[in-house]
Amino acid sequence: MSRPADRVPSVLRFGTELVAWVATPWALVGYSIPLAVLSVLVLIGLPTVFATPGDKKQVLVAVPGYVTVGLVVLQLVAAVVSSWFAWPAPVAVAVSMLATATVVTELPRWRWLTHP
Repeated sequence: MSRPADRVPSVLRFGTELVAWVATPWALVGYSIPLAVLSVLVLIGLPTVFATPGDKKQVLVAVPGYVTVGLVVLQLVAAVVSSWFAWPAPVAVAVSMLATATVVTELPRWRWLTHP
């Protein structure tokens, strides 16, 4: 099974990641500054360190495809949940729609990543 083309999913995924990186610490900073900082380290650090060979050009620590899918889902959930806590409802609705579009376009890649 060959890797699916993913220009559009990549753009949507990156947009959702950016939202997660901004919204999550924004939502957490009122509760705990260290937790807000930790959230950024986790959301940026884990996908940077752990990757599935063939999905990224450079892999620091190789993991199975389901781990990569899990990391993407973590970003999506963080973006959606945090946006509802951090920002007005219309913005959170837009983020939720972005995350939904990301999931729909990511499905071929996720199938490829988890294909035995």
